[in-house]
Amino acid sequence: MKKIYASVYGCPTNIADYEMALGLLKENDFEIVDTPAKSDLNIIFTCVVKNPTEQRMIHLIKKFTKLDKPLIVAGCMPRIEQKLIEKINPLASLVGPDSIEKIVDVTRVTLEGRKVIFIEDLKKPKLCLPRARKNSNIGIIEISNGCLSNCSYCCVKFARGKLFSYPVEKIVEEARQAVKNGCKELWITSQDNSCYGKDIDTSLPELLKEICKIEGKFSVRVGMMNPFHLKEILDEMIHVYQNEKILKFLHLPVQSGSDRILKLMNREYAVKDFIEVVEKFRKEILDLFLSTDVIVGFPGETEEDFQKTVELMKKIKPNKINISKFGARPMTEAAKMKQLDNKIINERSKLLHELVKNNFTS
Repeated sequence: MKKIYASVYGCPTNIADYEMALGLLKENDFEIVDTPAKSDLNIIFTCVVKNPTEQRMIHLIKKFTKLDKPLIVAGCMPRIEQKLIEKINPLASLVGPDSIEKIVDVTRVTLEGRKVIFIEDLKKPKLCLPRARKNSNIGIIEISNGCLSNCSYCCVKFARGKLFSYPVEKIVEEARQAVKNGCKELWITSQDNSCYGKDIDTSLPELLKEICKIEGKFSVRVGMMNPFHLKEILDEMIHVYQNEKILKFLHLPVQSGSDRILKLMNREYAVKDFIEVVEKFRKEILDLFLSTDVIVGFPGETEEDFQKTVELMKKIKPNKINISKFGARPMTEAAKMKQLDNKIINERSKLLHELVKNNFTS
């Protein structure tokens, strides 16, 4: 029995891929071990959404390469930074986000000393596969792959592609199986939950209604939604959120409080749209927990633009703010723009973190 060690980084979708890969490996008589020192082969499920994360991935690939054991690099990095991976480890096999079902074959061939690359864009739902969950109480339910947006700073679209929504009945079956297996919380995840179903003539509210019909004691946590697409289904979503099984958690990234910067980001909504969504949710869902994301130091961001972000945070008072310092990502439009000085970005990030630390959020 060959021993496999796997590590995972990044978003819930990547964690779901990791869980399915380990489930398939265990089903095919591989032993999963808890340290790379015990393994015959190592797998890294990578994330490259931000510069610091990518640097950590580079460090780990180098670290695993030094162990002189077969290596598989999975996740988003193979489709975005294939040449970089091959420069560090020319022998590493590569598996993209759409090729998780190939993991057993890739592992066997890699253990034989051969390199395999599966990074093609396959349009096939990743549902109802064996799972080895990181947390037995949480069922991560991926509802689609890719998205409909074209944000100028995002490289994930090059790894995950255009929107491919999974069938409602298969998602519900995945959720039902998770509940049957003891999961108390279902995490609904994708690159942008709010655009789910636009390619298959359905919608996120319709999907959530079906999931909530599943028998058993469980709650549903809806992941990130783009304000642009959420606004189109706002009333239906608020109605669904009133179901007792839906956690009153809203992850709504604004990214900037400046309409000028939002336009440069190609976010497709204005600040007033974000405010409208938040106010309508809070009016109907009294115990709402609001989480938002902010990018500090986007190319062209002036002091005035930054202050608009600060004022928006003070006005909205999110329960949680995820603050990211801008860093240019491969192949993106934002990477071609004139970059701000790192000193300015660091100062603005520090100021925003201090505001959070001083508890201006509720």
